[in-house]
Amino acid sequence: MSQPAEIAPVRRSPWLYAAPLLVFGALTLVFMAGLFSGSASRVPSALIGKPAPAVRLAALEGLQRDGAAVPNFAMADLAGGRASIVNVFASWCAPCRVEHPFLMALAEAPAVRQGKVAVLGFNYKDEAENARRFLGALGNPYSAVGVDREGRAAIEWGVYGVPETFLIGPDGRIVEKHVGPLDGAAASRLLARATALAK
Repeated sequence: MSQPAEIAPVRRSPWLYAAPLLVFGALTLVFMAGLFSGSASRVPSALIGKPAPAVRLAALEGLQRDGAAVPNFAMADLAGGRASIVNVFASWCAPCRVEHPFLMALAEAPAVRQGKVAVLGFNYKDEAENARRFLGALGNPYSAVGVDREGRAAIEWGVYGVPETFLIGPDGRIVEKHVGPLDGAAASRLLARATALAK
């Protein structure tokens, strides 16, 4: 009786296994390029060119700077003849910690120290104690801080999340919106534009 012939295993090309990995890698690269491109941080807003929404923001209770209570900012302060950089932040926001050194540098810029440009804080859905601890540990770059405990004012401003930064012209109109943490280049660009508007 003859022995049955052995069935040889089917040899598959190594490319068959590599193809899904290559496709996944290419998609990952495309996604990362979009995520980290500079254009992603400048999100078009329906509010650009319009007055900053008039909302009521309470002061951050117990926050002091140079021995005096830090006030809240009112909408009238945004149209007081100087440009304003309004930064939306929260103590629970990890990217806010990343951008904070750049905000501290902004606060030391000559245009800010001379009162031509204001750096204002918009505290979003935060506990007062946590926000104070955050600014106490990292430094307070803001001349005024408004608190939006419930997040309603942020909706009026079209805030997607934190951090976000708005540039407000001397007439109280929103000039630009930056989504995500500021880096050195973005902070410098906002300051240069704010300084130009303040002249």
